[in-house]
Amino acid sequence: MHIYGEYKNELEKTLDHLMATIKAFRKEEKARGNSVYEHLSARIKDEESMREKLRRKGLPMRPEAALFDVRDAIGIRVICHFIDDVYRMRDMLTEKMGLTLVEEKDYIKNVKPNGYRSLHLIYAVPREKKEGERLGEGEENFYAEVQIRTIAMDTWASLEHEMMYKHIVKNRELLTTELKRCADELAAAELSMQTIRRLIASSSAD
Repeated sequence: MHIYGEYKNELEKTLDHLMATIKAFRKEEKARGNSVYEHLSARIKDEESMREKLRRKGLPMRPEAALFDVRDAIGIRVICHFIDDVYRMRDMLTEKMGLTLVEEKDYIKNVKPNGYRSLHLIYAVPREKKEGERLGEGEENFYAEVQIRTIAMDTWASLEHEMMYKHIVKNRELLTTELKRCADELAAAELSMQTIRRLIASSSAD
């Protein structure tokens, strides 16, 4: 049996609805002259990855464990231009889409030791109850992990991922130090660009 079992189609429809809503918000904001995000991608965690995560957590190989105990079966990544846009995107998901934010890990304000920056969110997404269906306790929602970051943060994360998952990398310690330095420099540049953007916006308003 597939790890998502009878929930697989419903899970895919939930992801499609989330993506359509996010894209509609972008279209509305673009019409007002606002840029919300640069790139949007999504996935449903593949069966092999989900089974491996269940094994690591000591959970049963059952659809209910995959969907209601592990909370990243749905994954969405939003790439924004500026840091302010990251938090605007979070607020849109929480307020306009009516989703419940159940966990937030802010690696922009609380940077990881290696320099990694991103905003990680877990949202509860209400399930549509079918006629005659009885939902068990804790089965009222699917969960979606949303990662929101800037273009610079995403470029850095891709480079760091490439280094970490290559089996043979010479001078790994030196590269790790250099990546951390680049992360700090990018963060400083992003703050400066954000300030310039705000100044442009305020002068335009005048």
